[in-house]
Amino acid sequence: MKKLITAVIWMFCGGFIFAQESHDTKKDTTKLDEITLVGRRKLSNYRQEKTLSSIDDYLEKSNKITMIKRGNYAWEPAMNNMNSERLNVTIDGMQIFGACTDKMDPITSYVDVSNLQKVSIGSGQSGSENGHTIGGGIDLQLPNSKFQGSGLKTSVDLGYETNGNYRTGGLDLEYSGAIFYLNADGIYRKSDNYDAGNNEEVLYSQFQKYNISLQSGYKLNEHHTLEAAVIYDKATDVGYPALTMDVSLAEALITSVTHKYENDSTFIQSLESKLYYNTITHVMDDSKRPDVPIRMDMPGWSDTYGFYSKASMQVSKHALEVNLNGFYNRSWAEMTMYPNDLNQSAMFMYTWPDIRTLYSGIYAKDTYAINDHTSLSAALRVGFHQNEIAKETGLESLQIFYPEIGALKNRALSSFTTNYLYKKEHYDVSFGAGYGERAPSVSEGYGFFLFNSFDNYDYIGNPTLNNEKSIEANFKANYHENNFHIGLETSYFYIMDYIIGNIDESLSAMTIGADGVRVYDALSNAKIFNVYLNSSYKLSNSFSVNGTVGYNYGSGSNGENLPLIKPFSYLAEVNYSIPKFNAALQLEGNGNQTRYSSYYGEDETPSYATLNLNLGNEFNLKTNKVVLKYGIENILDTNYSTYADWNNIPRQGRNFYINMSYVIY
Repeated sequence: MKKLITAVIWMFCGGFIFAQESHDTKKDTTKLDEITLVGRRKLSNYRQEKTLSSIDDYLEKSNKITMIKRGNYAWEPAMNNMNSERLNVTIDGMQIFGACTDKMDPITSYVDVSNLQKVSIGSGQSGSENGHTIGGGIDLQLPNSKFQGSGLKTSVDLGYETNGNYRTGGLDLEYSGAIFYLNADGIYRKSDNYDAGNNEEVLYSQFQKYNISLQSGYKLNEHHTLEAAVIYDKATDVGYPALTMDVSLAEALITSVTHKYENDSTFIQSLESKLYYNTITHVMDDSKRPDVPIRMDMPGWSDTYGFYSKASMQVSKHALEVNLNGFYNRSWAEMTMYPNDLNQSAMFMYTWPDIRTLYSGIYAKDTYAINDHTSLSAALRVGFHQNEIAKETGLESLQIFYPEIGALKNRALSSFTTNYLYKKEHYDVSFGAGYGERAPSVSEGYGFFLFNSFDNYDYIGNPTLNNEKSIEANFKANYHENNFHIGLETSYFYIMDYIIGNIDESLSAMTIGADGVRVYDALSNAKIFNVYLNSSYKLSNSFSVNGTVGYNYGSGSNGENLPLIKPFSYLAEVNYSIPKFNAALQLEGNGNQTRYSSYYGEDETPSYATLNLNLGNEFNLKTNKVVLKYGIENILDTNYSTYADWNNIPRQGRNFYINMSYVIY
């Protein structure tokens, strides 16, 4: 096997180093950069590996993003080797906050590809349009207005995968008129336990979910439209093999009303204002786990009310953008422990003691076109952030550790970024720098005995933490000549008051079997460096080869490696594409994780490599269309786990899949 993998690496990477898909922009639908189409509605771009992939699968196509996996469902996105606390993840600009203290419900788990048209990714401070961030922003965007007058269109989607007996079905109904449109879609996913390589069953990896969305719009006149959207997402019986608990319910209702104004002949060329509300319920329990020392239920709730109003303007050579936004969130979680001795009383405590967060801020960006080849941009965000502990018992519990704290904590936040771009016919170069701040998350500031199975410690929040601050620099260059493309992208983050848990020997763990207690504290600084080299070459109109290699580094001022830093990685691909048919053979792998962090619960992850084969066909049936996607993942049935697999849970072994989409015009 090693000889085969080595041969394939040399074949794919000997002269070219990869970029995940062909650089033909008409076909490039799996590689994510700043903005990438991912929706099922873009079925004409049938080079997507699976038309019914989850949003998690799509996000992993980006160099900057990896997905932290605690099971087969609801992966947590990490960008620039920073996890969700340091990111700003939104749905169509709306702030949404998970209701799970163990991060089993990232925001990306409450939407599906059936809801979305594109994903906007901004690295570092370029992702601060919708909120404050350190690592970057991910905005999962709903489809644009559809006043096309094309009438009714329907699509039916079916999918099956052998590994885990995974079934998927979806239905999309769309009506588009001159002044009114309506789109309704639903998707259902269900999987049994999957098998790792060599037919090793991974227990508690099952899940089922369904997602329903409705979007409509009415054109008031030539310049004004009114839109409304509702998304309902519900997952049940979700197993988490890397954790000690599963999820019986993860449920979200996401609603919004939007007014849009567009007029190229006025000073304000576009104005979009949205009011939104979302509510999330998340219930953890261990009722299906055998031999549990003590039974417990851990429900959580998160409600968010918010708004934004963003405008774009053009003044001479200046392209201006402004976004005024705000939200109010309530996060509340509790735990009840039931002793095996029925004569003993149950124990109850608040793990998030009803934390209320109020935020308001403004973002402004100016892009100045110096000439036809050069532009300079600068962006600024300032905001007011307030936390309140609404539960008196929760405040009293935290005052045991922090006697001086009150119920309220106010913070001022700011960020700034600038970027210089020089672009010619065959190459482009950009330099960027930025400064950003973020407030501690609810868990970091107010969590109460939250068990982390990664390092086997209970965690206690610290409401006295300072804002985390980051200085960043980035460089990007691309060269393309005829059928050849090569690009280099690198970024460096110097993070001050880096928030992370430190061991407190004076405290005793609450969780049975835990090694102790960590209290959230701050390192004076931490450093994260990322670099990726990618290239593609088009051998003919039908054949192309691509490849990428990446290196990442992270360390703290205490001399320890930072956890969850991606090791050396590579991906190579050979593509064949003709009208109505495409095929791709991919090699993906990581090197040995030698710079792991045993202090924060990591161990060494061995190197791995997997081979995948993806194929697709498109058929026209009179005015309708059928799209087939099929292939084999992990052809060699490799048993492996990556640095991002919580507690080293193994990934899927060999998997045969087929997706079919039938589009009726």
